[in-house]
Amino acid sequence: MTYSTAVPPAALAHDHVAVARDVVKSYGSGDNAVTALRGVSATFPRGRFTAIMGPSGSGKSTFLHCMAGLDAVSSGSILIGDVDITKLSRTALTKLRRDRLGFVFQSFNLLPMLTAEENIRLTGRLGNRRADRRWFDTIVDALGLRDRLGHRPSEMSGGQQQRVAVARALLTRPEVLFADEPTGNLDSRSGAEVLGFLRTAVDAYRQTVIMVTHDPAAAAHADRVLFLADGMIVQELHSPTIDQVHAAMRRMGG
Repeated sequence: MTYSTAVPPAALAHDHVAVARDVVKSYGSGDNAVTALRGVSATFPRGRFTAIMGPSGSGKSTFLHCMAGLDAVSSGSILIGDVDITKLSRTALTKLRRDRLGFVFQSFNLLPMLTAEENIRLTGRLGNRRADRRWFDTIVDALGLRDRLGHRPSEMSGGQQQRVAVARALLTRPEVLFADEPTGNLDSRSGAEVLGFLRTAVDAYRQTVIMVTHDPAAAAHADRVLFLADGMIVQELHSPTIDQVHAAMRRMGG
């Protein structure tokens, strides 16, 4: 049975920071066409933490990439604030991603020749924006990176590198932080540290986080979990526990 997340037409920026309406994503054409998303609709409230889960091939990463403007939809619309990103030119979309969104991926994507501080400040410098020093200090201290600012990625552990990536994503105060399997390359302790800070960013700084994960323990840090199967949202949990997430994944065969 398909779970409905119908989006009311009045769902605008003051209520939700991101909205998906009837999103379809297909690859290929004719007999070779594959539909990854089948009319997905969802709203993402400002200052909340949403996890997206589902079995392999369910469309969860495709959905995240479409929401973040990293992949074009076949039909439907996606709003960031009151801007429909599906109608933007490539240049305007690139600018919106740089100025209004943050990204954390499974691979840390740090530049090896730069120090931790230089990597953290990189996005702001590319956009010719000077970061607020107090906010920089807040993020660095909250993530425990103060004594690593002069180190290059090769001199840091995986957990430290991912914390640098999180700091870089948050420095520009994005409207939405998109995280795709952010703990996938980390041990359980390092992963818990990163997830703990994402939770703190939501609670203390009203950051909006949308995260794809396969890990029930990671999903349990979120305010809600959307479950995808066969390109459709089939269930939604609020204030999820690890056991509830496990049970939902078992029902979907994940």
